[in-house]
Amino acid sequence: MMLSVYAVTFPVIKIGLENTQSPEQFSTILQVLILLTVLSVAPALLLMLTSFTRLVVVFSILRHAIGTQQTPPNQVLISLALFLTMFIMAPTFQAVYEEALVPYFNKQIDEKEMFERAVKPFKEFMFKNTREKDLALFIKLRKEKRPRTPEDVSLFTLIPAFMISELKTAFQIGFLLYIPFLVIDVIVSSVLISMGILMLPPMMISLPIKLLLFVLVDGWNLLVVSLVKSFY
Repeated sequence: MMLSVYAVTFPVIKIGLENTQSPEQFSTILQVLILLTVLSVAPALLLMLTSFTRLVVVFSILRHAIGTQQTPPNQVLISLALFLTMFIMAPTFQAVYEEALVPYFNKQIDEKEMFERAVKPFKEFMFKNTREKDLALFIKLRKEKRPRTPEDVSLFTLIPAFMISELKTAFQIGFLLYIPFLVIDVIVSSVLISMGILMLPPMMISLPIKLLLFVLVDGWNLLVVSLVKSFY
């Protein structure tokens, strides 16, 4: 009885450093490294340059104001904030695509000009939502000269000023959200104390009332409309 033996070949993976054959090849490798670096810091850029910070902070404050500790879950709030960010930032993304990416892909501009054009729509968005006081603070901390035009403001100065402005706006909105729910908690606590019911936690009574109030006034609709309009 004869047994036939078949040779099986496997691919070999090599990892190492080799000399580039041409400047174009080195440029391609460098572009890939830059792309990987940008993708690695993309979450941070999402937080720093868009409306995400204000949205997610307001949603978190709302959840604490109502009194539901883990409802909606963090995944739901972050997903909602993410998609609303894409909705709000759509004009900015569109401007970056048309003014920077399309000319670059058509080889009409180089990488430097592409970056400058891509940053411009984001700077315009951040300027609209940054307080002058916060911007002046970071200009003073970096000991820069007073800019004459918005184009003179450094991106490294504008980003932190934009972030603390977003945090202040988010806390202002959160304070306004807290007021009606705080009033309900105070009223329920006062009624229970006046009735002598001290063993019943006020949260057991106030939580359903707050949820009912939020649903009756269509709270999510009002909140989302107010947040979106606050960026325009």
